[in-house]
Amino acid sequence: MLCFLKLGGSLITDKTRPYTARPDRLDDLAAQVAGALRANPDLQLVLGHGSGSFGHQAASRHGTRQGVVDGPGWAGFAEVWYQASTLDRLVIDALVRSGLPAVTLSPLASVTAHDGRVFIWDLFPLRTALGNGLLPVVHGDVAFDQARGGTILSTEDLFEHLARELRPDRILLAGLEPGVWRDFPARQYLFKDLTPGTEEDLSSALGEAQGADVTGGMVAKVDQMLSLVAEIPGLEVLIFSGEEPGNLGKALAGGSPGTRLHR
Repeated sequence: MLCFLKLGGSLITDKTRPYTARPDRLDDLAAQVAGALRANPDLQLVLGHGSGSFGHQAASRHGTRQGVVDGPGWAGFAEVWYQASTLDRLVIDALVRSGLPAVTLSPLASVTAHDGRVFIWDLFPLRTALGNGLLPVVHGDVAFDQARGGTILSTEDLFEHLARELRPDRILLAGLEPGVWRDFPARQYLFKDLTPGTEEDLSSALGEAQGADVTGGMVAKVDQMLSLVAEIPGLEVLIFSGEEPGNLGKALAGGSPGTRLHR
């Protein structure tokens, strides 16, 4: 079974405090990933993570997602890369402490974008890592863009491209919220299931996540994932809380905490 897992920026950092990681949470999540892979040798995993209070802070100041056109913009581009890479190293450190053979495949070095979307990506390194028992790690990052000069690609943007190429069985999106709320920010009722063509007005129901998020927040995430579910037969996407003890391990073992997106 092939699974994509995203550790959300809101989960692994404090998005209301600039450049603040949550090392204890990172260690716990890494231990759950390691336990799941040991328990199920047939599970193949591509792990992604958001930039949280690292990359999003710099990106908001410089407007990097919309494009890069001048010297100050390119300086901002480099700053976003530096901050995203700094957080990635903390994620890798936690995974390695848990005994996982994690390797980062940096999007900046391998992905060319066109107008804010993945356009060219040589997947030979990622396929080789998966085929040899390594844990490939990708993350939200800056990318050179043929139309915009430079841009930012979210982990969901990367997963969208990878899903079309690799056809995973499941995509797991672990964040702070227990799922997708029908009534955010009141947080009284969760969607248990969402399917393409759902009649609900998702944009008014979902609202926006707390903290800076230059890549669109929950509305964009759900729309993007529902489009993938409609396109790829058998794909299941799960949006759930990685904060709840043991939840990540349950999801990796095939459980469905949170909100399930499916056909």
